[in-house]
Amino acid sequence: MDPPPPIDDDVWELYAPDDWTQAHDVAAQQPERLAYLQRLFLIEAAKNNVLPLDDRRIERFNSDLAGRPNLVRGDRQMLYEGMMRLSESSVANLKNKSHAVTAQIAVPEGRTPDGVLIAQGGSFGGWALYVRDGIPAYCYNLFGLRRFKVYGENKIPSGEHQVRAEVAYDGGGLGKGGTVRLFVDGTGVGDGRVDATVPMVFSADETTDIGSDTATPVSDDYGPKDSQFNGRIEWVEIDLRADGRNADRLIRPEDRFRVAMAKQ
Repeated sequence: MDPPPPIDDDVWELYAPDDWTQAHDVAAQQPERLAYLQRLFLIEAAKNNVLPLDDRRIERFNSDLAGRPNLVRGDRQMLYEGMMRLSESSVANLKNKSHAVTAQIAVPEGRTPDGVLIAQGGSFGGWALYVRDGIPAYCYNLFGLRRFKVYGENKIPSGEHQVRAEVAYDGGGLGKGGTVRLFVDGTGVGDGRVDATVPMVFSADETTDIGSDTATPVSDDYGPKDSQFNGRIEWVEIDLRADGRNADRLIRPEDRFRVAMAKQ
């Protein structure tokens, strides 16, 4: 994150068209050609809105820090069962901020719910909201080095329910920790701490999945082949509003309708 050196101090190199390995820098031997190409580069860059050049490094992984538009508009996103392999840039950016994730589920009579509701990332960084043998759970995976887990107190019975995780970010910079609270149907069922978080990017190839966790698993509570949720997921909402929560921790149909209509 240290400031890069000024672009004007960069050293330009020049390679012949047949030097595909770029083994022989001929800038010193052909200064006129180098100057011509430098000028041509600036003309084309200005013409195509490339300037000013952005030579930041890791900041460009995070859309908030880079200042670029995100594919998700607004501060709430609705996802649905069957959505799989969603790239990181197509899902709301949860990093370095408070947020809430709510899943509306239906559990068949006589069945103990089990499986992933939503997972982002994988074994080397990410998070997941899931159910383990009927118990709601949340796991935050810090670069594969540590897994912070929060479990609910009681098993989720059959029927329709809302499972919710609220993450209250500590603030004060990037990659800080936060407090996690779990709710079932608006009632708090568990809480815990995440000591540190991933500040920039979870993975270049892992994704967000609804109803399972494809590729490598975020949590070691389940494996790559047994993460499928055995009930029905009606929807999952990601909420990025300042406090990441609403008063009663429940999302009603009229709330979802307003979110949908606001995006028309």
